[in-house]
Amino acid sequence: MRGPALLFSLDDQRYGLPLHAVDRVVHMVKVTALPRAPMIVLGVINVQGRVLPVLDLRQRFRRPARDVALTDQLIIARTASRSVALAVDAVTGVFEYCARQAVAAHDIVPGVAYTEGVVKLEDGLVLIHDLDSFLSLDEAAILDAALREV
Repeated sequence: MRGPALLFSLDDQRYGLPLHAVDRVVHMVKVTALPRAPMIVLGVINVQGRVLPVLDLRQRFRRPARDVALTDQLIIARTASRSVALAVDAVTGVFEYCARQAVAAHDIVPGVAYTEGVVKLEDGLVLIHDLDSFLSLDEAAILDAALREV
């Protein structure tokens, strides 16, 4: 586990997303509700003619719920099977980390989900997010069915 990562925050917790999975970062836009989508999906947005699901990282990472603010940002990213938008409080930059700074998630707590590991930076810890494990197989199937109805 090493390489460049996009640094973002939810409340006071910092997370990283491997940069190779990121397409771009945009300001928050109006999110359209998607009936019958999994609870983890806030809704959908239109990005250059593509309908993308907006995933609620707050819910997935058990952060306190709050209303979406216009100052929030969306990370447009790719998983192995789809493009998604991730609602975050703020994107704060890009950082590079090496293997000696990182601890694999399974070395800390076996079976931890959604996280590749933890990177130790001079100013604190960053949880590196595993985007491909974010949706369960059931959630992905329900999302696919809901998107077909759009």
